[in-house]
Formats: sequence, structure tokens, C-alpha cells
Amino acid sequence: MPEEYAYVWGMGHRAEGNSLPKDLALLLPPRTLEALADSWLREDCPGFDYAALVASAAPSQAVLWAKSPGVLAGRPFFDAIFSRLDCQVTWFFPEGSHLVPVARVAEVRGPAHRLLLGERVALNALARCSGVASAAAAAVKMARSTGWTGHVAGTRKTTPGFRLAEKYGLLVGGAVAHRYDLGGLVMVKDNHVMAAGGVEEAVQRARRAGDFALKLEVECSSLQEALKAAQAGADLVLLDNLSPEILHPTAAAVKAQFPQVGVEASGGITLNNLPQFCGPHVDVISLGALTQAASVVDFSLKLFKDSETLKSSGFRSQ
Repeated sequence: MPEEYAYVWGMGHRAEGNSLPKDLALLLPPRTLEALADSWLREDCPGFDYAALVASAAPSQAVLWAKSPGVLAGRPFFDAIFSRLDCQVTWFFPEGSHLVPVARVAEVRGPAHRLLLGERVALNALARCSGVASAAAAAVKMARSTGWTGHVAGTRKTTPGFRLAEKYGLLVGGAVAHRYDLGGLVMVKDNHVMAAGGVEEAVQRARRAGDFALKLEVECSSLQEALKAAQAGADLVLLDNLSPEILHPTAAAVKAQFPQVGVEASGGITLNNLPQFCGPHVDVISLGALTQAASVVDFSLKLFKDSETLKSSGFRSQ
């Protein structure tokens, strides 16, 4: 894919070598993290916290354990949740670490009732974000094993209210986030083409709307549509729901006439069949499954009284 298209995906980075930038957390605005943490905590406890009277406000500490394998992702969200509750988190693994259970991942200190108030919310965020990162890492590894060097990307098929965490998880896993929202890239889909009355008119309207500031991608279901979109001025064509047998010759035909146009493959792609879609004329492969079908990484948070209690738990540090 031409280098000038690298910025199209916004929050993405190249996954060659699975090199993970150490500063991904800088992408997350502090006020946005605080607002998300507040909304998640409010959802879980909008009124009285009766169990707080059981736990009390005594200074306490808890250990975060990883009980299933996966890629650690979501530390900034975990931190933001406990920060709102006046608790402190100490991490023993950097973001992006491949965890092998059972691993002692972090410690959290604060009033007992605050630790327990944030427990489930923080675990949900970390488990989900880590699950997405694990799926992304598996997809990138599988794609690279074929020798393909394009972009493995997510989609906008995310959980309502949790998009930022899931897009962040994609990045930690080495994939590309794709456009974050409708304003990140003008994507003309089949329904837009139908509403506009044709590919050419749809592209013209999109060009006027996005002007010079946004790239334009057009969803296509056939070679004819892809060539029309490219001829009309699309920067990228999304070949949607094409079998590998049809996808690769279609992508080759587009590149033969329009070598500067990026080609994305999407639709029906999973970790099981991903290698079949990797080819020399495909620049991007996007998978909704990275967010829609990702399994969570299993974490637990356990309070302990002292180091002896911790030792007697039977868990070990990785």
C-alpha cells in the first residue's frame, strides 16, 4: 500500500515485526478517560452501595490476577476507574505483555469499600480490552505467517459506549483501528450508492463533502463497481463479501488500471480463513470479528491482608 495511505486509518500503526509503540496511552485524552470511568461507575452504582457497609473504609490492598492467557491491554482504563475512587494501582507488566496464567499482574491499594466498588467495572474494561488485543495479535501473527505485509484492521462494529477501549485494544494487539467514527474517513457504502442513484454521483457528493481533508473509500461488490469507483476518484475501494477466488483477480484488475488506489478486503473474514484473503494486491484486510467475536481475558481481583496471606494464596508471579 502506498505510504501516503498510512494516515487514513488514523489511530493505526504498522504491525510489521509486531513492534508496539510504548506511548499508545498518550492517544487517550485524560478528560475522556475520566468521563468514561465516571459513566461506567455510575452505571454500576447509580444509588446506594449497600455492600460498602460490609467492607468498611479501612485501608486495604488487592492483587490483580490473570487466570487465562492473552495480551494485556487496557491499563489506562483500569487506572482511570480506580483513580476516580482514590485508589492507587501498581503494575508488574507493561501494556502489550503476553500473559501466561496464573500471573500476578498488578496491585491496587485504597479504602476497602472503594476497591470493591471499582472491582467489577475495572475488570470488565480490562478483560474486554485485553480480549480484543489478543484477537488482534493472533490475526496479525497469522497474516504475517503468509508473508503478507499489508494492514490488518478492525471495523466500526464495536460495543456501544466501549468503542474507545476496543479501538485501543486493536492497537495494542498490533492491528490498525481503521476509522474511529464517521468523521475519520468518508466511506460510501452500498446504501449510500443506492440513495445517490449510482456510484459516480455518490463519489462526487462525497468529494464535495470531504473536500481535501478526508480520504474517500467506496464499498464495492464487483469488479465493475470497483472500476467505476476508482474512475470516479475514490482513494480506496472496499471489496466486500467476495470469496478469495473472486477477490484476488478483482484486486489485481483494479491495481492494473489504478495502481494508486488502495484495496481493502472485508466481509466474512475470520481468524480461521484470514490467510486465504492475504494477497499481493490487497492492502488492507478488515475484520469485524476482532471486536464482535473476541473472547475476554479472565482476570480477578482479590483482597489480601498482608504478604503472608498473599503467599498462602498459591498464586505465583509470572
